[in-house]
Amino acid sequence: MAGRGSRLRPHTLTVPKPLIPVAGKPIVHRLVTDIAKVLGEQIEEVAFILGDPAFFGDDVVESLMQLPKELGAKGSIYRQDEPLGTGHAIMSAKESLSGPAVIAYADTLIRADFDLDKSADSVIWVKQVDKPEAFGVVKLSDQNEIVELVEKPQEFVSDLAVIGIYYFKDVGVLKNELQYVLDNNIINGGEYQINDGIKRMMEKGMKFVPGKVDEWMDCGNKDVTVETNQRMLGFLEKDGEGLVSDSLYLQNANIIEPCYIGENVVLKNTTVGPYVSIGNHTTIENSTVKNSLIQAHSTIKNANLDNAMIGNHVVFDGNFETISIGDYSVME
Repeated sequence: MAGRGSRLRPHTLTVPKPLIPVAGKPIVHRLVTDIAKVLGEQIEEVAFILGDPAFFGDDVVESLMQLPKELGAKGSIYRQDEPLGTGHAIMSAKESLSGPAVIAYADTLIRADFDLDKSADSVIWVKQVDKPEAFGVVKLSDQNEIVELVEKPQEFVSDLAVIGIYYFKDVGVLKNELQYVLDNNIINGGEYQINDGIKRMMEKGMKFVPGKVDEWMDCGNKDVTVETNQRMLGFLEKDGEGLVSDSLYLQNANIIEPCYIGENVVLKNTTVGPYVSIGNHTTIENSTVKNSLIQAHSTIKNANLDNAMIGNHVVFDGNFETISIGDYSVME
């Protein structure tokens, strides 16, 4: 999670993208929790690979360290000093690269229920997509093993897109192959890539199999993050998860579920929902809000919002509908 999340600005100017809440919980917290459910066993360590300490500072580290504690695991922080690709990022955490491990990109969310094939050397998690030419995909053998990774194929290879989550029976093997990639300056797209380490493992006859997820949700930009919030709220409602805090104050207000509403939220003369997430200590008055994501400590008045994303400590009073406002903004 070392990137700056530039496609999600202005929201990532003050908060790293994996820490932006979706349906009331930071993206990376949801991701790690969902991976833990698929693994079905005790996790020993959660290692986070961060970028520049000036951006990923002590407050970010403190927030992240809560997650391993909740899982009863050790937490580790590593830094990628330069944005030199996925392979380089992973090697920034080489002290933790031993034994069975999952490697995941922290800006995506999943819903998955499959048995992890731990007899394989690696499982690459994939999702069936409508336009495989826009993704990196896997090529399968007749034995349903992955024999090739193909980036944005112009001719049909498969419709199984790589989503950026990998299981390795012994991640130390990947470490050794990525060290070779770094030592020999093997660069693709101007960067050191995890795929080059994986390809070297395949060339040595190691077994790779697909793990198919049911849902794959992106948080790359504002529109898809609002859509992901919508989909996640629907899933959480089906799961029976409580989404509305008991500390909510209502005055002539209506909630159309599913919605996530945090602590000490005030709704006056307002209709909220469906598919709205509201952070702690936010007040909304004389407004209609649907299909939107509003963070904490903000004040919204006289608004008619749809497909909106509003940050923390925002004051908004106006009739714009589809907006994207970062933290500490005022629009009156």
